[in-house]
Amino acid sequence: MLAQRIRYQPATVTDSQRPRTAVTTSFAADWGLLILRLTFGLLLAAHGAQKLFGILGGRGLTASGKSFEALGYHPGKLFAAVGGLSEFLGGLGLAAGLLTPLAAAAVIGVMINAMVTVTGAHGLWEEDGGVEYNVSIAVVALAVAAIGPGRLALDRFFRWGSGGWREAAFALGLGGVAAAITLNL
Repeated sequence: MLAQRIRYQPATVTDSQRPRTAVTTSFAADWGLLILRLTFGLLLAAHGAQKLFGILGGRGLTASGKSFEALGYHPGKLFAAVGGLSEFLGGLGLAAGLLTPLAAAAVIGVMINAMVTVTGAHGLWEEDGGVEYNVSIAVVALAVAAIGPGRLALDRFFRWGSGGWREAAFALGLGGVAAAITLNL
């Protein structure tokens, strides 16, 4: 309906002259959330695919497992699979806006682990190997859980599809608990 209203506007009216309404702002927000979800979600899914399948320049599960063992995760291949699946499935879930609080929890959990075991000792900034990148990804996942994935998402048909404090708390809580369990195994 919104598309029909915009389509039938006179051609002489520019976007700056068109009145901003809650409907048009909301529609832009949905597209903005889609762009954010697709960008972060697909990049993270690709990062997980590198670990799992050795594609897109990745080393694959066996080599990733050796790296995980060097970080203190034993058995390394199992933890590489869990980390890779968390990134892959969490990223796809965010991108599609499907099971968004659960997808955000998977992303948050794996980013907490990365911060504690890999980047935390190097400070804040990425150029020094710090936590900047991991914090950014975790915060985006948490924000999408809180805001909701928008109307251009598969979750729009479910109760949790509109986001909220409960969904954000679920994502942060589950991601934190999963990270704590993993770090203590």
